[in-house]
Amino acid sequence: MKLTARQLRDFDALGYLVLPNCFSESEISVLRSEAEQIFDTERQEVWREKSGAPRTAFAAHTYNKAFAILGCHPRLIKPLEQFFGEPVYMHQFKINAKAPFDGEVWQWHQDYGTWKRDDGMPEARAMNISVFLDEVMAVNGPLMFIPKSHKLGTLAAGHDKSTTSYPLWTLDKTTVTKLVDEGGIVAPTGKPGTVLMFHGNLAHASPPNITPYPRKIVYLTLCAVSNHITKFNRPDFIAHRDFTPIEACEDDALLKFARKCRQAAA
Repeated sequence: MKLTARQLRDFDALGYLVLPNCFSESEISVLRSEAEQIFDTERQEVWREKSGAPRTAFAAHTYNKAFAILGCHPRLIKPLEQFFGEPVYMHQFKINAKAPFDGEVWQWHQDYGTWKRDDGMPEARAMNISVFLDEVMAVNGPLMFIPKSHKLGTLAAGHDKSTTSYPLWTLDKTTVTKLVDEGGIVAPTGKPGTVLMFHGNLAHASPPNITPYPRKIVYLTLCAVSNHITKFNRPDFIAHRDFTPIEACEDDALLKFARKCRQAAA
């Protein structure tokens, strides 16, 4: 998958792109099933809300075949190679869940703020490209973006270690209010299989999920190889230390895996 000139202009202007229908229902159904099985396990990579509901499964591409395929899928790898003009490596891989009724907030933050402060990433030459495993609706805890906020660079932030189970460098209310006055707020929604790509400095958050509808999104944090991290403060299943360029798999690799799973179940 290659981004068009129009898509590159839109990304530069707003800081994000929504790409519908990038993965088929067959591909998504196997990923959704595998994610649910992972969240049922007790591993150090699986973090939970205070209620015990699943919050994040880190590094699933290292211990699950379906997510290993997704972690090198050309529909995700190639657009970021195109954007950065060089190979990329996996800085972080996670499946974020907003469990029905129990999914908690993600505070306002910039991702690169954490990558810079905690991981020593030299520049904002990394970003998230994500895949919706469930339908993301306006009501079930969607990501909220402040368009154009990526243009302001890395902003001052405080280290919030208490609001949720995951410590985060967060933006204060005054900063968020100023950013919203200038850029507004959008909450991209979409069907399963939608891909969402956003700049490392784009301010974003997500509200709790108090609905019966689940919301699971996979995030690949891909970084230009020349921009690899220089600090190793966090566990390597959160901030990876393998800077090997990712070699994209075949485009139909996930479909082949899904067929094998169906045949094994028959």
